[in-house]
Amino acid sequence: MSEYKLKVQRRDDFGKNVNRRLRAAGEVPAVVYGGDVETVPVSVSDRQMQAHLRSGGENAIFLLQLDGSSEQRHAMIRDLQVDPRNGKLVHIDFYRVAMDEVVRVNVPIELSGTPIGVRRDGGMIDFPTREVEVECLPTAIPSSITVDVSAMTIGDHIEASALQLGDGVVLTDEPTRVIVSVSMPRIEEPAADEEAEEAAEPEVIGERDEEQGEDDD
Repeated sequence: MSEYKLKVQRRDDFGKNVNRRLRAAGEVPAVVYGGDVETVPVSVSDRQMQAHLRSGGENAIFLLQLDGSSEQRHAMIRDLQVDPRNGKLVHIDFYRVAMDEVVRVNVPIELSGTPIGVRRDGGMIDFPTREVEVECLPTAIPSSITVDVSAMTIGDHIEASALQLGDGVVLTDEPTRVIVSVSMPRIEEPAADEEAEEAAEPEVIGERDEEQGEDDD
């Protein structure tokens, strides 16, 4: 896992109006906490943060450098708030980490290939688990876990315990959790023909008798 240097500015003013002004100036309100040290309110560059997220993802390791000071500390993102209307960052929670202590994180899963059961037999692929929880040192966090599904046939499934995690990475998620499976396609029965439905409707005896009476007249 790559390490990204990120300058942070200490914040002394708080409140919604202050945060709005920060965002308008291209800064994102944030806090740094954990490690038996006081919580520190800071702000970071939105542009720089967005670039690091595109490159390293939410499990990236950041070396936070306090502007105007020699103080710096490793941290990870614990919570990230994004405005769904425009994709801009709203607030970030950084959690201090020690590089020689294990951390527990969720790692995304990526599928590779097309199952035989899909391309040859017309089956369907189901991908219910998109990430799993693992434990490792910060430097060993994988950016993603790749699962090769090309040999899967109809009826096959892959559980979390079968994932290739890499050296020093331990699965802490449920081992029997199904990551991906291949099954027969669902066959929908065609809707019954309207005429067949009408023909199947029972005849009302009273109506039949009235029709016969009119014919006799």
